[in-house]
Amino acid sequence: METSPAPQTSTSLRNSPPPPMSVSPSGQSSSSSNMIGLAPLPSSSSSSSSTTTTTGQSSSNSGTVAEPSPGGKNSITETVRGQIFEVGPRYTSLEYIGEGAYGMVVSAYDNNTRKKVAIKKISPFEHQTYCQRTLREIKILTRFKHENIIDIRDIICASSIQRMKDVYIVQCLMETDLYKLLKTQPLSNDHVCYFLYQILRGLKYIHSANVLHRDLKPSNLLLDTTCDLKICDFGLARVADPVQDHTGLLTEYVATRWYRAPEIMLNSKGYTKSIDIWSVGCILAEMISNRPLFPGKHCM
Repeated sequence: METSPAPQTSTSLRNSPPPPMSVSPSGQSSSSSNMIGLAPLPSSSSSSSSTTTTTGQSSSNSGTVAEPSPGGKNSITETVRGQIFEVGPRYTSLEYIGEGAYGMVVSAYDNNTRKKVAIKKISPFEHQTYCQRTLREIKILTRFKHENIIDIRDIICASSIQRMKDVYIVQCLMETDLYKLLKTQPLSNDHVCYFLYQILRGLKYIHSANVLHRDLKPSNLLLDTTCDLKICDFGLARVADPVQDHTGLLTEYVATRWYRAPEIMLNSKGYTKSIDIWSVGCILAEMISNRPLFPGKHCM
């Protein structure tokens, strides 16, 4: 799979800092604290927001593609809520964060970097679709290096094909997500503008590589206490070269219903990058009004 590098983007901000906000921890948070204080927005002179990141470069790591770490006989296991994690000895002190359709997410302490990380345990081998989505997400994220896109820091798998039952994806640990934040409090105009700016900045990078995310929604936008935002969950993403005709090849049922573009609801298989822009518009309206723009139990 080939992805073209994203162009450089300007990150200057001219918004005045809004008041701090307090949010509850969410699906990617450390359980050691009950409340997370969200800091004011960074100024235009902030070094973290003035860094430009392109494909193959990252301010948080060396920019190299993560190579799978071998599990097996020498690995140390820990049990979290009945689930066995074979991620030691490097990753220890596992704490439960949440779980979804594909597996469980825990926080862990990385003994190499001495920082906390998030580890997602996936058991995709029971169904071909799960395997395809897991492989697709890994292939895309190992090539993306951007401040507003979640990274893959390590991949842990079994030492042999015969023992290959689970895959562990290690990512940076974030305190909350936009969905949980909107449930606790309304956003100020400055926070709405800054979050939207980061969403569009990350999406521009994704689209410049001819990749469609296809599942943008508040719960897939991770946040930390410094208002930094990262787009996550690329399980439904795929490469779509605009030069080629993909009509009849793209999946009909993608994107969460409330954020799904009309062309998908009309069973169109020839959609483009515009489906992600529609989702961003729905997210923007939800940030402003603090309620979903198009809620409903069915498409019609």
